[in-house]
Amino acid sequence: MSLSDAELERYARHIVLREIGGGGQARLKAASVLVVGAGGIGSPAIQYLAAAGVGRLTIVDDDRVDLSNLQRQTLFATADIGRAKAAIAVERVEALNPHVHVVGIEQRIDRNNIHNLLEAHDVVLDGCDNFATRLAVADAALDLRIPLVSAAVAQFEGQLAVYRGWEADKPCYRCFVGNDPEREGISCAEQGVLGALTGMMGSLAALEAIRAVAPFGEDTAGKLLLVDALTLRFRTIALPKDAGACMACGESTKKAGR
Repeated sequence: MSLSDAELERYARHIVLREIGGGGQARLKAASVLVVGAGGIGSPAIQYLAAAGVGRLTIVDDDRVDLSNLQRQTLFATADIGRAKAAIAVERVEALNPHVHVVGIEQRIDRNNIHNLLEAHDVVLDGCDNFATRLAVADAALDLRIPLVSAAVAQFEGQLAVYRGWEADKPCYRCFVGNDPEREGISCAEQGVLGALTGMMGSLAALEAIRAVAPFGEDTAGKLLLVDALTLRFRTIALPKDAGACMACGESTKKAGR
């Protein structure tokens, strides 16, 4: 996919990077990324994916802007209170980069619609705050063999991982969280969250989505990044594949014909 003169100038700082270059930028232009949630994580992720030149962005969020969102959700302003987040996200992306085709979907994700939403995308970035939604997205991404970039925050802690569980040596999301579909999530309203930390994790999630499209550096799939903002400490731990017991990608599941 060729780049116009305007795009060559816009993305010049990418193109000059040997690890990305013109070829990597062309892959970004040809890519489709689905972002689940336009909140604290989704806001910076959407902005950086649009700025990076991802050709097609689909943003799914059924929520509306609340005053309490503005402490961390940088896509929105005071005048946006009460408006649909997905619609505002589309406006912001169009203003930031006219070369990006962006679609906003004001719909709550569940197991009945996630496959249709995910199809025809190259990467899914999940920054939602609902555990049931995370499981639905993760299972569909595994079924469709779409790389999943998953980021989460709570109070002063963040975590980030890339999942490609269909590969023999890579875990899926359920290898990490287990098989308990009834796990209850705790909202930001209940426990609080450091606003700047969501920006950090959203930016890192965008980086991983870009890496999934135009690979550079070390492959981080199968590793979990843990961020502690209280001590400004970063740790990376290996996530083993639960080949024997995982109900999503394990051997027992394969033998059952999943």
